Amino acid sequence: MFEKLTIPNTLAAGPGPGNTDPRVLEQFSKAGLADHMHPDVLRGMKECKFMLREVWGTKNIHTFGVAGTGWSGLDAVISAVKPGDKVVAFVNGTFSGIDALSLRMKAATEEELMSNPLDPDAKSVKVVNVPHGQSVDRDIIEQYISHHKPKWAFMAHYETGSGRVNDIETFSDSCARHGALGLIDAVSSLGVGDFRIDDYPGVVAWASCPQKGISCLPLTYAPVSFSDKYIDVLKAGGARTFVHNPILEARHWGILEGADVDKGTYHRTHSAYAVAAFHEALRLTLQEGISNRAAKYVKFEKVLSGAFRAMGCDVTSDMTSLVVLNLPENLSGREMEFVQHCRSENFGIWPTLSEPVQVRVGILNLLTNEAISEIINKFGSALKELGGQFDDKLVALQIDKLSKKIAAE
Repeated sequence: MFEKLTIPNTLAAGPGPGNTDPRVLEQFSKAGLADHMHPDVLRGMKECKFMLREVWGTKNIHTFGVAGTGWSGLDAVISAVKPGDKVVAFVNGTFSGIDALSLRMKAATEEELMSNPLDPDAKSVKVVNVPHGQSVDRDIIEQYISHHKPKWAFMAHYETGSGRVNDIETFSDSCARHGALGLIDAVSSLGVGDFRIDDYPGVVAWASCPQKGISCLPLTYAPVSFSDKYIDVLKAGGARTFVHNPILEARHWGILEGADVDKGTYHRTHSAYAVAAFHEALRLTLQEGISNRAAKYVKFEKVLSGAFRAMGCDVTSDMTSLVVLNLPENLSGREMEFVQHCRSENFGIWPTLSEPVQVRVGILNLLTNEAISEIINKFGSALKELGGQFDDKLVALQIDKLSKKIAAE
């Protein structure tokens, strides 16, 4: 027999998954072995879609959760893309890069896919690679969308591969102006940033995930939202998928012919545990308030970045839930060693997954002075153990100075 797993508590200070709120875990563990059609489970699903509309900031009726991780939600979002469709995809990190690969697979003709099934060269897809550490900005967006005039345009909102925030306002405006249908990967921004998707009419479909800003268990539901324009395109052309077809998924959540109905139609067998956890995570998100939570991320990221700079690190990110940095010059090239050293102490930070290798430190659901202090102390201790040199008093002074400045604002 294999021995049972004993997984210790860790400080999950990476890009995600984040630390799940204990109240969400409690709801998960206390859920009874209910029939998935039990009235309380169905009530939970109905309330989840209503809460999601509030969290997303939308009147989109086709707003619900796709069972699985963020990739399941993203697969649903690109389900309407057909072989030969003209696409522009902006890439500035690992995850937008995988999204672009998914789009190339969807848009590839049969011959293109057969030629290279795992990495097709789809002629109808223009992948715009932005250098690592840079955001997708106004000039880049307008240049490529105006020139290529694609049917679909794709971008990540927050790219955790490089820790950069991309220009969602220009993206939406450019899509609307040039007739493109905008698709957004909001895996790292929903529940972190203060935004409403209805403010970006050029974007017709959004996908996120449960385990980052929503701070829920990884395998529950990936939030998605589709505009009427997207659904009309899907109705006209269909999709070569059953599991992640947005219209079929919506029916499962009691959304039929553009309206909420009392009873959904069967699409998949879901879990009472997942519904209970997802429901509680959304309740907590709305209780705290999107704006309040976003303001906490802004505040604590400033403190964390300031502390790392005082330790001699070079911060290159502009996200509020994630700090991406280069180690001090005397430790340059030892990023992987540093990350593994921290993980051995149950301090879960991450390297970047593409070159150049950097260190990523996140604060998902770690929005307290105590949690930020713990991250700073653990990071500083690990840095010194590998040979880093800095003055603890100067770091403390910088933190105090930043905290006072933020409080005054």
